[in-house]
Amino acid sequence: MLPDIDRVSAIIRDVAETEILPRFRRLATDEIREKGPGDLVTVADEESERQLTRRLMELVPTSVVIGEEAVAADKKVLDRVFDEAPVWIVDPVDGTSNFAAGKPAFGIIVAYVQRGETLAGWIHDPLGKRTAVAMKGEGAWSGSGRLRTAPAVSLPDMSGVLSSRYFDSETRNRLDERKQQLARTFTLRCAAHEYLTLNSGEAHFSLYRRIMPWDHAAGTLMHAEAGGYHAKLNGDAYTPADREGGLLLAPDRETWAALRELLFAAAG
Repeated sequence: MLPDIDRVSAIIRDVAETEILPRFRRLATDEIREKGPGDLVTVADEESERQLTRRLMELVPTSVVIGEEAVAADKKVLDRVFDEAPVWIVDPVDGTSNFAAGKPAFGIIVAYVQRGETLAGWIHDPLGKRTAVAMKGEGAWSGSGRLRTAPAVSLPDMSGVLSSRYFDSETRNRLDERKQQLARTFTLRCAAHEYLTLNSGEAHFSLYRRIMPWDHAAGTLMHAEAGGYHAKLNGDAYTPADREGGLLLAPDRETWAALRELLFAAAG
């Protein structure tokens, strides 16, 4: 059974207002640190996750939480995605590097998962005051408007999210060359905003190398409910238990296959 969707949305918005927005462009130096090379965490991430964890578990007392910052401290937390109990997957501040640099592309992502299947997802843009919500089998919405992915177009007319940053050097060079055959590629360095852009039909596709569940569990459900097609790069279905294999999202299966062929087919 799903939790109260509107109450979850209200919790997310309230945490954004109390723990994230008051700190935007006001972080002290000692409130930003590296948890890994180039991987930042701020006091806003930590306090937001703490509040979301407490309040979401109060809403569904039998549930557990997988939070990005909790996993950074103990990678075994990720194994909870297989639990029988309902699982919340939380990215308390997606786009932390943007947030720490005072750039506006950041958000909160929450997914509700049971037995490895995503049943509901939320993506909240604190500055834009918009929350997108998806429920499995019931569609995806932003406010009162139904989300729809962009219709399929020919490859030279396609625009979308593509960053070669995390691929190996050979693949990176191939991607950088072949993306020139598409109309436009970009990255916002924030999965929350990239999914909002994709799932509202403002872009045709997204390509990701890293597929940690807090970045993609909610967004992929939203994409499917908005009418799109997605799969791992080898064609297998994506699940929130996946941590490797890349991810490609497109308007439909045919376009997905054409994109994968263009971007990854061996030369010659």
